Amino acid sequence: MKNNNITLYGALAVATLAFAACDDYLNKMPDGRAEIDSEDKVTGLLVSAYASKTDAALTELSSDNAMDNGSSYSIESEAIEEAYLWQDMTNTGNDSPKSFWNACYSAVATANQALEAIEEMGNPESLSAQRGEALMCRAYGHFKLANVFCLAYNPNTASTTLGLPYSSAPETTVSPNYTRGTLADFYAKINADIEEALPLIDDELYSVPKYHFNRKAAYAFAARFNLYYQKWDKVIEYANVVLGSDPESLLRDWYYIAYEMAVNRSDRCDQYVSAAESANLFLEAYVSSWGYWCGAYNISRRYGNSKDIVTNEGGRATGIWGSYSNLLPYKTMWGYEQKMSVNKINGYFEYTDKVAGTGYRRIVLANFTTDETLLCRAEAYALSGDLDNAVADINHWLATHTYVESTGEAVQTTRDEIVQFYGSIDCMPVDNSVRTVKKAINPLGFTVEEGEQMEIIQCILHLRRLETIHEGLRWQDIKRYGIVISHNRDGQSSDILELDDPRRALQLPQDVITAGLEANPRN
Repeated sequence: MKNNNITLYGALAVATLAFAACDDYLNKMPDGRAEIDSEDKVTGLLVSAYASKTDAALTELSSDNAMDNGSSYSIESEAIEEAYLWQDMTNTGNDSPKSFWNACYSAVATANQALEAIEEMGNPESLSAQRGEALMCRAYGHFKLANVFCLAYNPNTASTTLGLPYSSAPETTVSPNYTRGTLADFYAKINADIEEALPLIDDELYSVPKYHFNRKAAYAFAARFNLYYQKWDKVIEYANVVLGSDPESLLRDWYYIAYEMAVNRSDRCDQYVSAAESANLFLEAYVSSWGYWCGAYNISRRYGNSKDIVTNEGGRATGIWGSYSNLLPYKTMWGYEQKMSVNKINGYFEYTDKVAGTGYRRIVLANFTTDETLLCRAEAYALSGDLDNAVADINHWLATHTYVESTGEAVQTTRDEIVQFYGSIDCMPVDNSVRTVKKAINPLGFTVEEGEQMEIIQCILHLRRLETIHEGLRWQDIKRYGIVISHNRDGQSSDILELDDPRRALQLPQDVITAGLEANPRN
């Protein structure tokens, strides 16, 4: 049996895609290398198959969940401003495209090393669960990269749309020649890894399952991927595995957070990302400043989820639940007028030197939850034409997210009420002159019929925006539904992100482009 060595080159080769100037250094084998020659080592290696950086700041600031509050307010990092202005980013810090790219491809490289080690051991049955996790991690890393650096999947154009290099084996050469391929091919490879991995996942492998691709997390990922892949039947099938026969019992207990927990934002945020919370399927810890930038901290207030957005098109606008005071997650918001936050994301500081006050900012994100998976299923039902089941899922969501003090009950709605409510609202104009909870959609590769289906989809998009606030998923919905948005700019005219604007795919890191990988087009 051949030992599989994790070297500095092997761990980082795919991550940087820029080797020409480093050949001599990378050809040296470092001391202390790890040899993956046992089942325990494979299991331990997979801890590193999850990216250590997130795109949440990039994508949330790119979306319509942020506005320019004016030059009198500060920003802490140019990354914030560049993301908001849809610029090709020069920042290379922890919340930059470069750090996210490197972290995702590094995680993929680790997954490939684990898969190679398993193959070298003869692919034993005792390592099936580890193989499933490695395949799922490889698919997930590539999926996250596609969401940031590629346009939304459209089956009508995917064969001519730029994808990314799909890494399916450890690198063994210096300066390999990469090509981007098509988005159709890229998605097909993600799908193949997911389908192979699903039957292999075994929760018994993990001591803390929610920081790994446990079974429900894997099926939640498969449901979201297939939503973006426009395979509605698959979304429903996989979401059913997650949600079972009693979805409401698995959703987040917002009544407890709003009414029974101590009035302490930090405690509520900790509860939100608790591994003991049944709604949380998959948690990831990152080195990131996003918890400080989006949270209730007196920093970086120029660009944010302002009161103007929240009260007119967000969680404090009137909804099918009536007043925002009936909407539990938004009843307990914290922050400043320039950036208001739901109790979801804390900033944690890890000291490396307490005397010097240096260390790392960290956050924990609940990247897959039963609540979001429920809305994936509701959307798939609606797009399949099954509007009654879509409304049933909307009511499951309302049952745990709303509460009317005067009646002591959650809000429930009907198909007719949803259609009437959203049908009575005008779509928000692109210039943001009037803010509403409804925006015109131009679905990419699928159709939404005017009338009932349209208004129910508008409702689901509204709920998705509220559910995924601060997580960056609103950016994906803007891309998938071709929503035209604009960002105001202090002292300048607003910048409009048109339907065909190539900036809907963030630009690749500059060193990757310099190394020869094709850049995303720009006007």
